[in-house]
Amino acid sequence: MDSRDEIGVNYKGTVKNGVVVLPPEAKLPDGAEVEVTSPEERADDPPFLQAILKLAKPRDWPEDFALTHARYAKALPA
Repeated sequence: MDSRDEIGVNYKGTVKNGVVVLPPEAKLPDGAEVEVTSPEERADDPPFLQAILKLAKPRDWPEDFALTHARYAKALPA
């Protein structure tokens, strides 16, 4: 297995007429295997997960927030 297979690349797309449309920068070769996950809750999700998904909110945090959250919390210069 190629190491790139384990890491992968994430793209956000939209469904139009039953087809997932990806952004122009998503260059995938013909026959590439992809995995599609919907962020919407499903009826068969456990009740706990349904409740969490209703409470979860998108965040406008910087991309490096997970790595540098202490700097942001203490308002240290970059």
